[in-house]
Amino acid sequence: MKIHSPSMSELHAFATAARLGSFTKAAEVLCLTQGAVSRAISRLEAHFGQPLMKRSAHGLTLTEAGRRLADATAGPLHAIETISSELRGAAGRQHLSLAVVPTLASVWLVPRLPDFHRLHPEITLSFAAYRRDEDFSQATPHAAILSGLPQQWPQCHCDYLLGREIVVICHPERLRARRAAGRWNHPGELLDEALLYHANATDNWQRWFDAVGVAGKPQPGTALDQVSIIVRAVMADMGIAVLQRCLVRDEIDAGRVATPFDIPVSLDRGYVLCCPQQRKDHPALSAFRAWLLEAAARECK
Repeated sequence: MKIHSPSMSELHAFATAARLGSFTKAAEVLCLTQGAVSRAISRLEAHFGQPLMKRSAHGLTLTEAGRRLADATAGPLHAIETISSELRGAAGRQHLSLAVVPTLASVWLVPRLPDFHRLHPEITLSFAAYRRDEDFSQATPHAAILSGLPQQWPQCHCDYLLGREIVVICHPERLRARRAAGRWNHPGELLDEALLYHANATDNWQRWFDAVGVAGKPQPGTALDQVSIIVRAVMADMGIAVLQRCLVRDEIDAGRVATPFDIPVSLDRGYVLCCPQQRKDHPALSAFRAWLLEAAARECK
């Protein structure tokens, strides 16, 4: 039987350039030169006898034939890359690559990992670079802990973990001073304070005030892009903040920060373990998921 399909290397070059819209970016991902990617796609176009991409100063666009090829090969190429990665190592079934929101990884997950390794010494974990828009188009990560709603990733198997509950924190001395002055008897009084907020969650203050029955629009103060920096700012008494309880529990328990109004308030979004549907029964991932859900459940009690 005559084989009509081109080589895998040419298909990988085409699929990566089509996904990224750039020969240069495709070359970086594939560890090739830009010229090598361009030549591979030229050979592919010669093989099919028609153009697959249009090059312009604004990037790459697919022709109709290119779009059909990209749609038809994306899934099979991903499946082949995944199984190849798993089969190359003798312990492939016992290795798990994860991408995790950095703050959750450092504050919550990593301190608990010794327990996982004690229960599953046969499984090796590695951490891939975290991407907010992870689409699992590469061989790794096998799974990711992302921030949002499970329905944001309809193509994935998703398990909610934790992170919906938020709490207001402040410097302990600020709390003592306000209470000594006869203030902070009602959550609405916090509207007069310097409100620190996360640059990627600008509406958390409004959500918290709405949940505790405070009318009014909070005036945000300093925007910071990392939870660890926000916590440091609170400890320096730059203002007060509203953050996920699971990320500041240790600081609260140690007395490094205080909670002026410890009122349970939950958001609809949180941290979600996501993986491609075809990978959800991977043995190492199944073991990790079971352990992770149990650890998260203990945290939420």
